[in-house]
Amino acid sequence: MKTIKGPAIFLAQFMGDAAPFDTLPRLAQWAAGLGYEAVQIPADPRLLDLQLAATSQTYCDDLHGMLAGYGIQISELSTHLQGQLVAVHPAYDSLFDGFAAPAVRGNPPARTAWAIEQLKLAAQASQRLGLSAHVTFSGALAWPYFYPWPQRPAGLVEAAFAELGKRWLPILQVFDEAGVDVCYELHPGEDLHDGVTFERFLDEVGQHPRANILFDPSHMVVQQMDYLAFIDIYHARIKAFHVKDAEFRPDGRQGVYGGYNGWVNRAGRFRSLGDGQIDFKAIFSKMAQYDFPGWAVLEWECALKHPEDGAREGAAFIREHIIRVAERAFDDFAGSGVDHAQLKQLMGL
Repeated sequence: MKTIKGPAIFLAQFMGDAAPFDTLPRLAQWAAGLGYEAVQIPADPRLLDLQLAATSQTYCDDLHGMLAGYGIQISELSTHLQGQLVAVHPAYDSLFDGFAAPAVRGNPPARTAWAIEQLKLAAQASQRLGLSAHVTFSGALAWPYFYPWPQRPAGLVEAAFAELGKRWLPILQVFDEAGVDVCYELHPGEDLHDGVTFERFLDEVGQHPRANILFDPSHMVVQQMDYLAFIDIYHARIKAFHVKDAEFRPDGRQGVYGGYNGWVNRAGRFRSLGDGQIDFKAIFSKMAQYDFPGWAVLEWECALKHPEDGAREGAAFIREHIIRVAERAFDDFAGSGVDHAQLKQLMGL
């Protein structure tokens, strides 16, 4: 069995204009000071030159050396924003346009091509950095039709997933050549947001071995899914892990859909670690049971608590939940030493 690596922290929610959140070296030093051992780095030009990382081993070696100076590793690179832009429904064009490079904004075909190229660069950068997994979003073409009213025309969902698979298959092939898994964060707003949609996608990409899952139980709580059963079903495809808490408290006025409320007032909302309802002891037990090979990465998103408090508390929370797996069975001392002949005798054979 494998012991989960960690704690690590996703830097996307902590980047800012003021120190220590304004540069990667300062963020690394800050994270190390809180007890983190790795950082998950968004492919944001403020932290990482993705083009250079994809083409220069010297740049990647220098990056590793700088982080190692603070006692920090890289858990994964993230292209959540670029992955979102691989597939954008026209209803969201203006809302997502700011995620793209300025040169392709207002031009959806050029924006899609740019996003796909960014993912391919991320595959090559991950390979040069010695990483085995990459985290991202799938994008969405069918999301505006997630509720079957008005009645969906026959074939609409199938056509959307066929197009999504068509766009992602060449990307998955580049990741396969690089020896890196693509881990989709199953997230409301993405066409891949639960097990059923992930399976639809797998069918469209020929059960591609590099199409995998970033497991984040918080998104399952707000959808009222069984996140422990999810691990049982999909553990072979879970190659990345966001440790994020959530709660769901419906009442007589709202439920899963939240009544258009903001995050503070929704029935389902994200919380800092330990402040929500998720059974992390059971999750970490299942991850140990199934030999999860990667990092336990804090993703902080809470409508109430200050992010620096959430980050500080999160390192200790994750460390306390990681199970150092046993090297031998607990009852080895009671082994009978029965040989093959005795086994047959015990069965009367």
